[in-house]
Amino acid sequence: MNKSFTKEEYSQYVKSVSPNSKLFLNIIKAFLVGGIICVIGQVIFNWLKGRGLDSDMVSGLTSAIMIFLGAFFTALNVYDELGRFAGAGSIVPITGFANSVVSPAMEFKTEGYIMGTGAKMFVIAGPVIVFGICASILVGIIHYFII
Repeated sequence: MNKSFTKEEYSQYVKSVSPNSKLFLNIIKAFLVGGIICVIGQVIFNWLKGRGLDSDMVSGLTSAIMIFLGAFFTALNVYDELGRFAGAGSIVPITGFANSVVSPAMEFKTEGYIMGTGAKMFVIAGPVIVFGICASILVGIIHYFII
């Protein structure tokens, strides 16, 4: 038979079976890891800028290098471990986007290159890409008619 709980009893039950949250420690880990990833990106940016490239080229190359590093470390299973440690700190920078594309592709590679890797690659990142494209088109149209 099902036992009915009052709101207070249910609240006590949930507290008793829920693990204690380490919120402050998780925030610190996320901040540090996300910050370190951004510092790595800034070091790459400054290094490329010091080579005499213009700002647009440096921005594009920095993004490409960070995306490559995110995908590369996902393939080595390093980025997933970093994500388990840092939580949201690893998904916020651009490397987290690369991770969200590569992880499903690796997971479904046993189903073949077309129906596995190709079809499942954008399961997580696909909606983000579609929303970004649609939003940029909408903003472009508004910009065209306003200015």
